[in-house]
Amino acid sequence: MTKKQVSRVETRMPLTSADIVAERMDGLRQLFPEVFAEGKVDFEKLKLVLGEEIDEGPERYGLTWAGKADAIRAIQVPSVGTLAPVREESVDFDSTENLMIEGDNLEVLKLLQKAYHGRIKMIYIDPPYNTGKEFIYPDNFRDGLKDYLRYSGQVDGEGLKLSSNTETSGRYHSRWLSMMYPRLFLARNLLREDGVIFVSIDDHEVHNLRHLMDEIFGPENFVATIIWKKMDSPSRNEESRPVSSYHDYIVAYCRSAENGRIYRMSKPEILDAYPLRLDDGRLARRRQLRKNGKNARREDRPTLWYPLTAPDGTTVFPVAPEGWEGRWVLSKDTWEEREAAGLTQWIKRDYGWVPYYIEVAPETPEVPWPTLWDDLEQNRQAKAHFNALMAGTGATFENPKPVSLLKRIVKLSMDAGDTCLDFFAGSGTTGEAILRLNAEDGGDRKFILVQLPEPAEVEGYPTIAEITKTRLRAAAEAIKEEQGGKLDLNGSHDIDLGFRTYKLTSSNFKIWNPAADAEEELARQLELYADNLVPGAKPEAVLYELMLKAGIPLTAPVEKLKLGGQEVFSIEGGRLLICLADPITRECIRAMIAKKPQMVICLDHAFRGNDQLLTNTVLEMKSHGVEHFRTV
Repeated sequence: MTKKQVSRVETRMPLTSADIVAERMDGLRQLFPEVFAEGKVDFEKLKLVLGEEIDEGPERYGLTWAGKADAIRAIQVPSVGTLAPVREESVDFDSTENLMIEGDNLEVLKLLQKAYHGRIKMIYIDPPYNTGKEFIYPDNFRDGLKDYLRYSGQVDGEGLKLSSNTETSGRYHSRWLSMMYPRLFLARNLLREDGVIFVSIDDHEVHNLRHLMDEIFGPENFVATIIWKKMDSPSRNEESRPVSSYHDYIVAYCRSAENGRIYRMSKPEILDAYPLRLDDGRLARRRQLRKNGKNARREDRPTLWYPLTAPDGTTVFPVAPEGWEGRWVLSKDTWEEREAAGLTQWIKRDYGWVPYYIEVAPETPEVPWPTLWDDLEQNRQAKAHFNALMAGTGATFENPKPVSLLKRIVKLSMDAGDTCLDFFAGSGTTGEAILRLNAEDGGDRKFILVQLPEPAEVEGYPTIAEITKTRLRAAAEAIKEEQGGKLDLNGSHDIDLGFRTYKLTSSNFKIWNPAADAEEELARQLELYADNLVPGAKPEAVLYELMLKAGIPLTAPVEKLKLGGQEVFSIEGGRLLICLADPITRECIRAMIAKKPQMVICLDHAFRGNDQLLTNTVLEMKSHGVEHFRTV
C-alpha cells in the first residue's frame, strides 16, 4: 500500500450510522482498561474486577423471549441509508425547526444517533398494541432499509416479509417484544440526562413493557404508570365481554432518576378543577359527602355512619342508590365545623336530599400530577376533533389520541426550547399538541415525528404518513385562524408552525468499507469508489446526508458562500464547511481554512489525479487548527 493511498483512507468519513457496539466498547475501555487484551474483552478479568456484582448462577431474574438475540443484533447493524429532504412536502422548510420523517423508525433512529444523541427532552410513543392484529413493521432486522425500500415501492417488492402477529402464532408476545426492544434501546440514547419517555399501552403488553423498560432504562428510573380514561361506555366489540376496559396505560421512565426533570401541576391547571367562587373570592368545588368506590360500606368505617338533618327536616343516612348502607367521608364533628363555616350544601335529587361539602382550592401554586387521568378528552372526542380539523380533506384515522392528553404530557416534561420525539407518529397528535401549546404560551418547543408510510386505505391518501402531514398543515391553518392571523405572541417572536419533511432512502454514495484488511481488496475498493457519488444524486440531498452523518442536526442553519470562486456550504455559523465542487481548487481550500471551521468535508473524487493536493490539504488543515478534515 502506498503512502498516498493511506492518506486517502485516513481522511475518509464513515457513511453509516453510529456504531453502537464500538461506542459502548470505548466506554468500557475508559472504565476498565485492564480487562482488554489484544483489543478484546477478557471476561474472566472483568468478573474479577466487578467482584460480587457478577451473578454467576444458572438461574437469574430477567426478561427473555424467542428472538431476543436477533433483536439485540438489530441494534448493532449500522444503517447505510440517509434522510433526503423533500421541500415540496414541507412548510417553511428554511426556517422551521420541526421535523416530519417518513420511513421505518428503526432505521431512522439509527440515523439520528450522531446528530441527536442526548438532545431530546421528551419522547412519547403510541406503538402498535399487540391485540392479535398484524403490525406492519418489517421483521427482517438485518436489512431494515432494504425491506423499507421494497415496502415503500422504491425497489422491487419481491421477497418482502412483514410481521403477521396473530394470537394463534407461536411467538405472539415475542414478535412484539422483538419489534420494540431495538427501538426503545436506540431511543434511550437520544434522551437528555434530564429527559423522560412516555409509552402508551393497553392490557395486552403492559406487563412485558414494564420488564422491557426496566431492562433498557433501569428499574430505578421508573416514574409512574399513568391510567388514562379513554371511554365512558364499552364499544360494540366489547359488549359481549363480562368486563370492559375503559382505560389505557402510559408508562413513564426517566433517562436518569437523579437528573430527570418532571414538572408539577401548575396553579392554572389546579384551579380549573374548582369551578365555584365563594363570597370571599376563593375558588372551590362541591364534593359528595357519601363515600363512593372502595371501602364505601358501613362496616368499613362504622363511626362514619350517622344521621344528618336535611333542609326540610327529614333525616338522611349514607345509603347507596342500590339500597346498601354506606358511610360518609367526613366525621360528624368535621361536618358540623364546615357547616358552621358555610362550607356545606344540600341539593334535592329525584331520590331525595344529598349532602355535599365545599372543598376550597389549595393556596400552594403547584402539586404533583395524579396517576389517574379521568378529566381529559377521550377517544370519541379525539376522533371528533380530528374529523372537524380535517373536514374537506377526505382524511380519516381510526383511533387518534386526544390533543389534551399530549398537551398534559408536554406540560409535565418539557420547557421552552425543548425537543420532543414521537417515532410512532400516527395521525400526528403529538405535533399538533406542540403547535397549539406554543401558540398558547409563546413557547418554542420543537418536535420530530417519524411515521412509516404504511397503507392508509383512505382515498387520496396512499399512506398514513400523508395523513400525518395533512394534519400538521391543517392544525397550522386552524391555529392561524384562531389567532386572527396574529402569531407574534407577547410581541416577542413568531410561532413556528412549519415542518421539514425528510424521507428514508438509500445513500447518495456507494458505501465505502473501511474494514477491508487485505491490501488487494483495499486497492480494489479505492478503484471502484473513485467516483462514489450515485448517478443523479441531488446536491441538497448530499448536503443533508453529510450533515446528518457528521453529527449535525437536520435543522441547523445553512448558508451558501463563494470561497475561492467555488460554492461552499457553511453550517451552524461556519462550524462545519462542506464543499461539493469537483475538482476542488487550492484557492477554495485556503479560503475555507481562513474561515477557521472546526470541520471541513470535501468529495474524495475532487482530489482525483492530484494526490499531492490532498496530502498538502491534510497538513495545512492540521497546521491551522482545523480539528477534522474528511473526504467522502
